[in-house]
Amino acid sequence: MIKTWTTVFALFVACATSTASAQAVQGDIKAGEGKISMCIGCHGIAGYQASFPEVYKVPMISGQSAAYIAAALDAYRKGDRHHPTMRGVAESLSDQDIADVSAYYEAHNPVRKDSAQPHDPPTQVAALIEKGACFTCHGQNFSKPIDASYPKVAGQHSDYLLAALKSYKTVNNPRVGRSNGIMAPIAQQFSNQELKLLANYISKLDGDLKTIPPAHFR
Repeated sequence: MIKTWTTVFALFVACATSTASAQAVQGDIKAGEGKISMCIGCHGIAGYQASFPEVYKVPMISGQSAAYIAAALDAYRKGDRHHPTMRGVAESLSDQDIADVSAYYEAHNPVRKDSAQPHDPPTQVAALIEKGACFTCHGQNFSKPIDASYPKVAGQHSDYLLAALKSYKTVNNPRVGRSNGIMAPIAQQFSNQELKLLANYISKLDGDLKTIPPAHFR
């Protein structure tokens, strides 16, 4: 376990350095509100389901950290994340656009209550969390990452979490998968059934994430 934590920390330093440029541009919330037309068709509809590469609810991004959204969009733009629709969207955005959109969605972050639910997973899930050293990056209760470029995942849709976790195990596929030096070796330790157990548990935790439809969708 000490070796695992040391490896994760070393990779975290490398990834934090690589995402610094994506966070250097200052985002404007008001400007971002006018740039989300390509986002709201999926992320602005509660419970909306994607159909590629499998059917799952698109992730809730309102309340997510701006640094993570920016890092994710940059990864789609570079091709480190493989998803034709998201890459097409990301490639159309400038660094300033990404910063503005990211700031807009982060601004939906609610004030968290002090009485957050305790972390008390079933024994099997607790063992999986320890094996993956999940708290090292995502923080206690999966809602307070140690770096803003890492996602909050507490309360996220379980089917999306499972699809995302499995994508880190996918290699040599130009249309599906995610290249990530931290998550890939962690996800590859687990069977898909074990990843499903983790996803189901994390989805039931209290978190900041939600879907906020634009005014004209309500």
